[in-house]
Amino acid sequence: MEDLFAVYGASGCGRGVMPLARQQLVQAGIAPERLVFVDDGLGPERVNGQRLLTYAQFLAEPAGMRHAVLAIANGTVREKLAARLAQDGVQSWSVQAANVVRMDDVELGEGAALSPFVTLTSNIRVGRHFHANLYSYVEHDCVIGDFVTFAPGVKCNGNIVVEDHAYIGAGAVIKQGVPGKPLVIGRGAVVGMGAVVTKSVPAGTTVVGNPARPLRAD
Repeated sequence: MEDLFAVYGASGCGRGVMPLARQQLVQAGIAPERLVFVDDGLGPERVNGQRLLTYAQFLAEPAGMRHAVLAIANGTVREKLAARLAQDGVQSWSVQAANVVRMDDVELGEGAALSPFVTLTSNIRVGRHFHANLYSYVEHDCVIGDFVTFAPGVKCNGNIVVEDHAYIGAGAVIKQGVPGKPLVIGRGAVVGMGAVVTKSVPAGTTVVGNPARPLRAD
């Protein structure tokens, strides 16, 4: 029995990942009919040409093995869904655009979603379920944690540690660290759109602006 593949999430993020998933399967000789959207919300029978199933329908669909990439921008939600998939025997699936550039010694964890024009240079460690959106890059000697999200155009320069669940907003620039003393974006931190990060960001902190500073409540 043929395997079944899914993009979990049919919103904007999922609709951006779906064409990459379809192309990847076609190149592997797998019919696009074996690819579906899965979403917990109500929707039409098809989205952009692919069937839309509930999670229960996905599990009930005849298949050899089931594979899913989580196309959900929120890292905390991704973690919960990843646990659900693992419990139900669904395999994590990595999807990437054909023009993604991966250079030397790049370790990429399971379940990654890499959009067009993403570049991962050399000597990089990336955790589970990483999202790298359009035109974002990770430079040399970086460590990226689990369930990290890069919005479009993120510039992550060398010798940087981005801890689990951090969210880096569109167009943000993270200044290069130094060997042995990386710049650290703490666990669950949020870097705002267009921010220029020149020093480490504590865990759970939101920073904005140029240079980036903690967001203050009015």
